[in-house]
Amino acid sequence: MMQKARNIVIIGATSAIAGEVALHYASSGSRFFLAGRNEEGLAGLSTRLRTRGAQDIAVFVADLRQRDLHQEIVIKATEYLSSIDIVLIAHGVYPEQETASADVNLTLDSLITNAVSPISFMHRFALVLQQQRARNTTSGFVPRLVVISSVAGDRGRKTNYAYGSAKSAVTAFASGLGAALVRNGIRVITVKPGPVATPFTKHIQMPLLASVRTVADDIVHGIARGKSVIYTPWYWRWIMMVVRSLPQWIFRRIPW
Repeated sequence: MMQKARNIVIIGATSAIAGEVALHYASSGSRFFLAGRNEEGLAGLSTRLRTRGAQDIAVFVADLRQRDLHQEIVIKATEYLSSIDIVLIAHGVYPEQETASADVNLTLDSLITNAVSPISFMHRFALVLQQQRARNTTSGFVPRLVVISSVAGDRGRKTNYAYGSAKSAVTAFASGLGAALVRNGIRVITVKPGPVATPFTKHIQMPLLASVRTVADDIVHGIARGKSVIYTPWYWRWIMMVVRSLPQWIFRRIPW
């Protein structure tokens, strides 16, 4: 699908999904502000984006768990792009539940990385986009604030609740933020992938693994349509509808 040139911020840009989404927009001459902690990965992605046709790219290397850097990242992104069309927040980690169950610090680290940090960025960029809309500096395109959550956040499961609880917080925050911002002409989009075949999950045996390209295609299509929630692949919407409807006495007996 051919995209129009956009000004795009990607937080956690070296994630496999974020990189594939960025490549979709590069061929249209989009401009990018990329933030992440892997300097080599950011450099490699920048090269691929330029090869695809990206016009301008700025990179900010940082540990995204450090909240004292968040406002600086937001300011730098805003200054570089002048106006922002799309913000994609895509960083996270997947802790092994067995290990996290025995180590409270690992559980808390998961909450900081997977919930507190993304929510901090959502809140900060929401303020920027509201100011931007008030100044009428955007085109007719409705700005998109996109966050990658997970189907794991739809219901706490015994095998991944350290991760799922964090994603549940992200989903709830994005839902409320989206309702609050709709009158300001800003669209908040929550992406809920099922298991994806990435370096993130290569050591974990999971059913129904989707490819990164499939998930990225779904995200780009959902952004274009301005969807509020994107389940990807599509069948996870119906799977999770069933999972959420199960009585607790049945649900707790399921081994996953």
